Amino acid sequence: MKRFAALYTALDATTSTNDKLEALKAYFSVAEPEDAAWASYFLAGGKPRQSVPTRILTELARERAGLPEWLFEESYQAVGDLAETIAHILPPAARASELGLAQWIEDRVLTLRGANPAELRERLLGYWDELNWGERFLLTKLIGGGFRVGVARQLVVRALADVAGVDHKRIAQRMVGWTDSRQAPSAARYLRLVAPESTGDDVDTPHESDLGLPYPFFLAHPLQIDPATLGATADWLVEWKWDGIRAQLVKRGGRVWLWSRGEDLITERFPELASLGAALPDGTVIDGEILAWEPGADAPLPFARLQPRITRKSLTKKVLADSPAALLAYDLLEADGIDLRTEPLAERRARLDALASEIGQTLAVDLLRVSPLVQADDWNALAVLRDESRARGVEGLMVKERHSMYGVGRTKASGTWWKWKIDPYSVDAVLLYAQRGHGRRASLYTDFTFAVWDEADGVRTLVPFAKAYSGLTDEEMRQVDAIVRKTTLEKFGPVRSVTPTLVFEIGFEGIQASPRHKSGIAVRFPRMLRWRTDKQIDDADTLDMLKGFLDERAG
Repeated sequence: MKRFAALYTALDATTSTNDKLEALKAYFSVAEPEDAAWASYFLAGGKPRQSVPTRILTELARERAGLPEWLFEESYQAVGDLAETIAHILPPAARASELGLAQWIEDRVLTLRGANPAELRERLLGYWDELNWGERFLLTKLIGGGFRVGVARQLVVRALADVAGVDHKRIAQRMVGWTDSRQAPSAARYLRLVAPESTGDDVDTPHESDLGLPYPFFLAHPLQIDPATLGATADWLVEWKWDGIRAQLVKRGGRVWLWSRGEDLITERFPELASLGAALPDGTVIDGEILAWEPGADAPLPFARLQPRITRKSLTKKVLADSPAALLAYDLLEADGIDLRTEPLAERRARLDALASEIGQTLAVDLLRVSPLVQADDWNALAVLRDESRARGVEGLMVKERHSMYGVGRTKASGTWWKWKIDPYSVDAVLLYAQRGHGRRASLYTDFTFAVWDEADGVRTLVPFAKAYSGLTDEEMRQVDAIVRKTTLEKFGPVRSVTPTLVFEIGFEGIQASPRHKSGIAVRFPRMLRWRTDKQIDDADTLDMLKGFLDERAG
């Protein structure tokens, strides 16, 4: 536990990729396999379930610290993070624990679920009394289900590859499904993960329990150069960039699995897509995009129509009818059990077209579609088509090297894929509400709610429409934080309302009518593009302008 807490602190204290990589390598070089198994699980994105309700954590921490409720709340508001607040207010530990991370998780944290209040009190107070500040902070994060760490999964792969002396692509392949909660981390699984390639054992042959695992996803780079520098368009395959859920459909051993890019198993969320398995040959893996698409329609529906399939606990007939789904396929990664990823994209694409044609007679065409190729004589012609993206309900174009292999992650070593997106929508909006951030930003107000002017009935009022927390420099964040503190009007728990004085340009990728929001508008991926210090709040844009984007999209 001491080592992992020290690693967590080191990762949180720096933004340097090299420093994070060195910290990871130092940890995995000395960690016991059972501890390294859990550490890699959490660092790769595994999410611990909440073991103890927040209310009990708060009450027990206040009791142990001897603080009245009002003082704890003031402390929490000042710090901005519950686990950090608890770590600060608890008295010094009476003893030290030498238990490893695996023992803490398996014998202590996981066994807290379902314990009665008296047992929880005795155990939690005892645990806190064995740990220093950093260890208490980490433990409370794990117990409360709020563990997050600022490290990319690919960086964890690189660290493990360097420590094990194994090619990072092989480690990435072995880590597919690593955060699947159905398989607990263990020393045996970790040793298999980092086993040398020359052990003589076929460590890369999937176990029976791993039969349905997908391949690591190949990711595209943003195209920020003149596409004409890429050479002739004949060397590239061009498709529309769809706004859906990236997924792989896997059929092996007579069974079907559907995986999202985040390595979440979503087969049960899309039963109609799972039914594709009846038509697909065994040993097939298709890469594509899940879209909301009504049967017989020529174009997909907005992404918002997919969300009930993800957020609803149960899929009723109404949800299935209101949120129809289709898999838009654009790559064939495995056929007849043979890995095709090293074949050129053009050949994989030809095999995908042949497969779709072969099974078309026995398959509902509305469930499995092949992403159409975009044809144009040159890059200028493609740019003209790209300008039609919003009218087509897409985000731009995907430009894929014809001879590219299917790589691992965001790499150019296997050939390049580019995402040539259109510029985001943007409006000038007024900052209305602010809330503290998390981690290194816990002491600053960095999470903001923005509004535009509603001019209905001749009366101008500010109506909130989006929340954003990214896009400003650290110095700008500190300046805005100071203004928020000086212009606070009211406090609503962790949220402050402020006197409207600041205008920001807000960018977003998509827009949708939404009766759930006061503005009647929902936007996708909002972020701050810049602080408009040159504008007054009266210069901010209007709700009618946002609705105009809706009309433009509908047109």
